[in-house]
Amino acid sequence: MEKKWILIDAEGLVVGRLAAFVATRLRGKHRPDYTPHVDCGDHVVIVNADKVTLTGKKRSDKIYHRHTGYPGGLKKRTAGDILDGDHPERVMTLAVQRMLPKESPLARQQLSNLRVYAGPEHPHEAQKPETIDVAARHPRNARTN
Repeated sequence: MEKKWILIDAEGLVVGRLAAFVATRLRGKHRPDYTPHVDCGDHVVIVNADKVTLTGKKRSDKIYHRHTGYPGGLKKRTAGDILDGDHPERVMTLAVQRMLPKESPLARQQLSNLRVYAGPEHPHEAQKPETIDVAARHPRNARTN
């Protein structure tokens, strides 16, 4: 399989729409030779993940749950807390991960082709990634809040 490298600047883009586009690219569903049980997707690099936009009141109302493994260990954080915290790229990673097939070795392999960075710089210049403007594909893909 010939895998391409794709660079996406996420500044001002809506999280769900960007995640749907990235999940399609990671799975390889944009290719004419797509096969469901083969990892034929591209490598995707997302920069400026800390500047993504959530529509409506999702920044304060969307809650991410995790469990410590101990009784009563359910932890909750809002999307705004994560975006304002130390690792804002986790919102984008979780959105893409939840759009891939669930709990399978193929999904883990496809997710390993995703690289998300909070800032504008990334260490993948040697791969010569092709820049894709997701905002220009549809007017609703980007918001200016």
